[in-house]
Amino acid sequence: MQRIDNLFDLTKTCASSLFEGADYGYEVLPRIKTYILTLGATLSSEEFINPRPTVWIARDATVAPTAFIGENVIIDHGAEIRHCAFIRGNAIVGKHAVIGNSTELKNVVIFDGAQCPHYNYVGDSILGYKAHMGAGAVTSNVKGDKKPVVLRCGDEITETGMKKVGAMLGDHAEIGCGSVLNPGTVIGRNTQVYPLTSVRGEIGANSIVKDMQRIVEKR
Repeated sequence: MQRIDNLFDLTKTCASSLFEGADYGYEVLPRIKTYILTLGATLSSEEFINPRPTVWIARDATVAPTAFIGENVIIDHGAEIRHCAFIRGNAIVGKHAVIGNSTELKNVVIFDGAQCPHYNYVGDSILGYKAHMGAGAVTSNVKGDKKPVVLRCGDEITETGMKKVGAMLGDHAEIGCGSVLNPGTVIGRNTQVYPLTSVRGEIGANSIVKDMQRIVEKR
């Protein structure tokens, strides 16, 4: 299974220390809320406004007046939160990231430059540097049978012990419009998923996913 350093450039997020001591991305999901509260308390009032006790928004970020910002949220420099975005809570939005129209975030780390610009749901997930979710692409974070999520890499199975685990998208991952990333999906760096694809398990770096039966290496 791909480790954190195989997926993410930790210099491209204000949350780099969140990942200390963890081997795999899913391990940090339960820590996000506490980390936000700790980090937020250290942020400069010259650079961030603090409209509520658990919310910090960079002064040069753009937040549409129709966007909803819940509790335990950090929005970093230059980020763009567009019309009717729904940031439920426990969310770190990186520098120059885009959270778009009707996109919902919950318990996530969005690295710098990542984009969820149109009608996306991203829950209990991590999106790496400049990862991109096409319109209508979503992360599914709960199994239909409500059992704990397992991560699958070939014949290797990792028990997370967690009911809610979405997707880990490596740096520069491209997810096509209307795709569904099933619980526990891991997408390697620079991998492209075609539109309308249902993805599960782990996909290696530098791949093209035409469907789950046709996964090829990029040339």
